[in-house]
Amino acid sequence: MVTRPSSPIAGKADAYPETPDGRYFVVKGRLWRKSNPSLIPARREALIKELMAARRALKKPKSNERTVVETRQRVDAAKIALGERGPVWWDDGAPDFNRHMVKNTPYADWYFGLIG
Repeated sequence: MVTRPSSPIAGKADAYPETPDGRYFVVKGRLWRKSNPSLIPARREALIKELMAARRALKKPKSNERTVVETRQRVDAAKIALGERGPVWWDDGAPDFNRHMVKNTPYADWYFGLIG
């Protein structure tokens, strides 16, 4: 069986298997949509900086619920702009399996072939 780290934090996303079509990576048997590969590098970098800043803000003590809601909206907006949430970035009509267990998707045979 393939052993994977438990979290793609700190630049370790490449440690996770990526689907053959490049749309998802797998963590603990769950598919996670990758960022849109056609984003301009400077735009991708700016969005990642915003995402990380918003995530850091969520870890700080909150003064009120409104602050938490607004910060979560910042995280969501960055992930949508990156293509990790919201409308899919591919145009071939394939369905979105983001956050699905890989065993319940068309990627099951591929994945189980990897882990044996």
